[in-house]
Amino acid sequence: MDLARFLLPENSSLLDAMKAIDGNTQEVVFAHDAQGRVSGLITDGDIRRGLIRGLGLDAPVQEVMTRDFHKVAPGTGRALVLDLMRAIQIRHVPVIGADGSLCGIHFLRDLLGVQERSNVAVIMAGGKGVRLRPITRNLPKPLVQVAGRPIIERLVLHLVSHGIRKIYLSINYLGSMIQDHFQNGNRFGCSIEYLVEERELGTGGALALLPERPAHPLLVLNGDLLTQADIGRLLDFHQDQQVKATLAVTGYRHVVPYGVADVKNGRLERLVEKPSLDFQVNSGIYVLDPSLIDMIEPGVDYPMTRLIDACLEKSLGVGVFPLEDEWRDIGSFNELFAARTGE
Repeated sequence: MDLARFLLPENSSLLDAMKAIDGNTQEVVFAHDAQGRVSGLITDGDIRRGLIRGLGLDAPVQEVMTRDFHKVAPGTGRALVLDLMRAIQIRHVPVIGADGSLCGIHFLRDLLGVQERSNVAVIMAGGKGVRLRPITRNLPKPLVQVAGRPIIERLVLHLVSHGIRKIYLSINYLGSMIQDHFQNGNRFGCSIEYLVEERELGTGGALALLPERPAHPLLVLNGDLLTQADIGRLLDFHQDQQVKATLAVTGYRHVVPYGVADVKNGRLERLVEKPSLDFQVNSGIYVLDPSLIDMIEPGVDYPMTRLIDACLEKSLGVGVFPLEDEWRDIGSFNELFAARTGE
């Protein structure tokens, strides 16, 4: 992005600002002082309102610019930026460096302008989070916060940023708190409905509660995940593989904290100091052909792994998609601490 097209000196005129906005086609421009520090934000609406109140085109932009504007620091995640834009209904947020300079600009139409997907997502958010008690004694685990934001909110915003507009939340334990937080989803850029479990239905049983069979492959996620998984690539992979189910996996390394003896016939063959074992583990993210919903027994605890096993038994194709992005399962105090501290 050519940021010079979005900058002009703070002593510029309204006409100068109009020309800059016309040139960058993004309806906004930023004023800067003599040291290059951004001092104000000017939109086409600001200029229009200034002209209505009698300012001339030669008036300085300081007469109309917003000095106390919303901004973010470099490295701020796009989910957080999207939430800010949605919450205060703005279309552009500048990225301002420590020296006050313009480092970039987030545009709402870019964040939401990814390919809109017809796929429906279901987030399983009904568990009790027993391993996180006492935190979860009066709070559902998906609403536990990491860096000031509930885990499940981050997940919803991530899905929205990848073009998912229809989301079901499966709820049970303290589910009304999740409903109160999200309501109909409008504030988060999507439509949210709820699958209310009268009893715990496991990681897959709530799919039998869907009011209708989706027309496109269904995305299913556990509600205690922190991930930057490329949802678009995952859905495209599922389609390209022409399989009935796709399981997203992530790398996991287990380091044995001791020296391991390799023994044969009572003799030491070798001693391996703290060896490691590498695995591809289930990430709790799936894509399912809608027809698989018919295989789920209604009203019973039905784990997703049982559905995957049933696919294998029936020789239905199951794809494996390796995640290359950040992924954390917030299922224990150690994982929660690591997520909160960035370790």
